[in-house]
Formats: sequence, C-alpha cells, structure tokens
Amino acid sequence: MNFLKNVLATIVGLIVFSFVSFFLLIIVSMAFSAGTSENVAVKNNSVIDLDLEKVYNDYGGKVYIEDFQYREVNKNGLVNVLNAIEYAKTDDNIKGITLFNIKTSLGITQLREVREKLDEFKKTGKFVVAYSDNYTQGEYYVSSVADTVYVNPVGGFDFKGLASEILYMKELQQKTGVKMEVIRHGKYKSAVEPYLEQHMSPENREQITVLLNSIWDTYVTDIAATRKIPVDTLNAIANNLAARTPELAKEHKLVDKVAYVDQFSNGIRKALGVDYDKEYNEISILDYVKATDGKMKLSKAKDRIAVVYAQGEIRGGEGSVDVIGEGSVNRALFEARNDDNVKAVVLRVNSPGGSALTSDLILREIELTKKVKPVIVSMGAMAASGGYYISSKADYIFAEPGTITGSIGVFGMLPNFEEVATKFGVNAEQVKTHENSVSYSPFKKLDPKMRGLILEDIERVYTTFVNHVAAGRKMTYEQVDAIGQGRVWTGKMAKEIGLVDELGGLDQAIAYAAKKAEIKDYRLVSYPEYEIKLEDLFRKFLGISIKETQDELIAEKIGYDNYEMLQRMNYLKQTEGIQALLPYQIIIR
Repeated sequence: MNFLKNVLATIVGLIVFSFVSFFLLIIVSMAFSAGTSENVAVKNNSVIDLDLEKVYNDYGGKVYIEDFQYREVNKNGLVNVLNAIEYAKTDDNIKGITLFNIKTSLGITQLREVREKLDEFKKTGKFVVAYSDNYTQGEYYVSSVADTVYVNPVGGFDFKGLASEILYMKELQQKTGVKMEVIRHGKYKSAVEPYLEQHMSPENREQITVLLNSIWDTYVTDIAATRKIPVDTLNAIANNLAARTPELAKEHKLVDKVAYVDQFSNGIRKALGVDYDKEYNEISILDYVKATDGKMKLSKAKDRIAVVYAQGEIRGGEGSVDVIGEGSVNRALFEARNDDNVKAVVLRVNSPGGSALTSDLILREIELTKKVKPVIVSMGAMAASGGYYISSKADYIFAEPGTITGSIGVFGMLPNFEEVATKFGVNAEQVKTHENSVSYSPFKKLDPKMRGLILEDIERVYTTFVNHVAAGRKMTYEQVDAIGQGRVWTGKMAKEIGLVDELGGLDQAIAYAAKKAEIKDYRLVSYPEYEIKLEDLFRKFLGISIKETQDELIAEKIGYDNYEMLQRMNYLKQTEGIQALLPYQIIIR
C-alpha cells in the first residue's frame, strides 16, 4: 500500500510540476514579450517622439532561460535608439524628430551621443524640434541641438552650472552607535569619507571642483556650437541666473520660442503640411526600433566585431543587464575569443566599479582575449575604479570628454554594532581554537591586529591595481601612483595624463577595432547573454513583484533622486571584500 501511495504521490508531483512549469513558461513569455510586438507600422509623413524615459543602459541585453531553452533579445538600449535614428535619416516615412518633455536618466556622455546623432539627422534636411514645460540642465543639453527649442510660457528653465552635495555621517554614527569600520588606500578615495569625517577633506573638494568644471566645459562647449552662443556668454548667463525664466532664456537665445503645447504642435503640423484640425502621425522611438530593426541593412560579411557590454556596478556572479558579473562577461569574452569569425573585441564599459576580486577575474579574461585578437575599450558615462581596472590593459582606450574615469584606489568597509548592542544589553562572547581563528565580528570593536591585516590586504590589492595600469598604459608604478590615490578624472583630463588614448564614442572605437583587425566589411555582434535559472524565475514572479511594488512606493514618497542615494548607501553598507568603487555619483539635472 505504501508503495502505491509513493507512486501516486510521485505521479501527482510530476503532473503538478508540469502544470506549474507550463503556466510559468506562459507567464515568462508574456513578461518578456510584453511591449515587444513587432507589429508596429510606420505611417507616411511621420515624426519620431524621442522618448528616452525607459532607456536606461547602452545595451538592452540578451536573456537565456536554460530550463526552457528560451532566448529573448531586449531592444531598449541606447545603442538601439542610436541605430534607429541612423536608419531614420534615409527613411522616407520619417520627416522629423521631436523631443517633447523628455525625461532621462542617461549620463552626459550618453546624451552627447544622442546629440551627435540628432545633429547628423538634421543635416539630411529633416527637422528636430524640442519642447518642455520645465527644462532641467540635462534635458536642455540634449534638446539644445534642435532646430527650434520651445519652452512653456509659465514653465521653468534651469541653467546655473553644476554642483555636488555629499552627506557626512560621522556624528550620526556616534549618536546611533552604528559605526562603519573603514580601511582604505588613496587620499582621494572618498567613497567612504562620509563615514570617517564630518566635513569634506581638501583633497576631495579639490577633485570634485576640477571634475565639475571639466564636465561643465564639455557641456557648454557643445551647447555653444549648436546655439551659436560664445562659451563666455553662456558662463555669464549661468553665473548671473540670466535665463531663470522662459522670457529671459529666449532673450539670451537659449530657446527660440516661448509657446504652449498647441502652438508647438501646430508648428509640427505646418512642417508636415497637415491641417491644424488634424492629428499628425507620431511614433515613439522604442516603437520605431521594433518597427525597423528587421529592415536595417545588416552586412552579410563573415567577419565580425564583438561588442561586449559591461554596465552597472561590479558585484560578481552571473550578472545582469544592470550588474557586471564575471559569469556573463567572461563567458562572452571566451566565446568571442574562440570564434574565428570574430576579428576584434570592443569592450563598452559603463561602470562606477565595485568588487576588486571580480574586476581582476574579468581583467584576466581580457588579457587572454588580447593575446588572440585586438581588444578596444569604449568608455561610456563612467569607467571608474573597477571600471577602469577592467579597461586598463586593452590595446586602445576611447573615452568621451565628459566620461568619469580613473579613481585608482581601493577600500574595505565593515559595519560595527558594538556600541548599540551594548546599549541594549547584547554581549557577544567568542570561543576559538587558535589565535587568529575568529574572523571579524560586527559586535566587537575592530582590534588593531585585524585592522592591520585588512590594511595589508588593501595595500596588496592597490599595488596589484597600479601594476596592472602601469603595464597596460606603459607607465612606471610611480607615475600611476601619482595620478592614482583614488582621484577621479574626466575623459578629457584622462587623455592628458595618459589614462586613455583618444576622445571618441562607441562608433569611433568600433572603427578603430576594424582598422586594427585589418577588416573593412564586417558586422557587429552584441554580448553578453545573461543566463536565468528556473528557481530564479520562481523567485522573480512569486516574490520580487511585491518588493518592486514596495520599492516603487518608497521612491514615490521620498523622491527618485533620494531613493537612488538611499540605494547607493545601502549598497555601501552591504559591501563585502575589498572594493574599487567610484566615490560618488554625478548626475546632471
């Protein structure tokens, strides 16, 4: 009888598992295919709405679910947007592009690539127009390339220069009893400075000032070129808040028209030859990507250039579209290295850094790839600390003028709750077999011997980091150390001191890779592909949705800028091992 029960239970289990797997596959298919239908028509006499709100990364990503042998390619990356604008240049159905109340989280270097592509689009004789109820500096930067820039009569216009604010929490730790034990190398390694000091150090103030001025210089130089306003004049406008209202912005030629939405729309109707009482044809940029992706002329050449995207913080493991892990990146490099059709590799780096160990694992794979075929780095918005670590030994490095890079330094950080534990009557007792068998405890004060051991490890990693850079950049240890110490540089500054070779974007890096590989006719193939397991999908669809709802609620309540800062603080508190991480975030609003 027990035997029959066991058999029956097994059969029932298999049936239930099959049903669950079947319905899960349906859910997964629906989730991945939601909004990705290719049945999007591009009507004649249309304009593209350059909506960038859902474009977060350079690369949308490829996903592989091994349990279902299922693959999905996401086409919501910046590279897809740029390719679509390129295609629109010769698409007879498209007459122009509009930037309407754009919202974007892209960095200045990514927006610069958008501006350059829009400028190329304009040169075909098609129009680009922009409208906003309230221009932030980032939104105005990309909009300033337009033929005509509109602003709402009662809207806002922000043009005042750049600033950075960092919260210092030394006294907060003293009051709460929660302390962060910090060990670092690099006088500029200010990722952990807020836990050590109550005020900004002169070194940190110096580097942030130089960095902001360099980024601003790129910002106003580009605006000056398209708006035909001298840089000195733009700086004077910013310094005196002389464009603080729509009328003042128009007076100083930062915008062309102060008008309402209906007037903006009528201007587009006039350009398209559409009656004022008729709707004009409009298609969002991501819908245009879906509609035209299969129509883009792809080279049938056998030779290929692999573009490997490393984007997000470096945390280890498999990684994802938002996180760099050695699993997916190293697998991509291995596949590209061993594919005879791939003649060169372009590593597109957009990362503030993270785990020093993971950075080293990826760098090793880059070194192995470099022995077989050229490896060219294209730096995006940032390639700092661990992001620079993985870039340092490439054959050639491209960066945009405003790329944030360098930050050659490391730190370790451990949370300590001894004071608060004692306050509430918690005492941690330890029993050990050997002198050093007890590892760090967050409920005990970090003793000098343990601190010394951690510092020794940090010094070792820093020395390794500097030696890698010295070897890759053909510099001495002393030369790298002098520009290291955790200091952050822009791409323009990095070129001057030898950390990068040339200023340029992804297109320039790909062209250089082709030249290095001595090929003229080639096609691009994008990596990596992220592997997802069945148990991860169960967690995603049974639990993560609740977390995402909570996160969205928190973000809505405290504001998305504050939520981003909270996430970063939480990440710093949770870091394990030695970190090579950018000291702070610089976001142009």
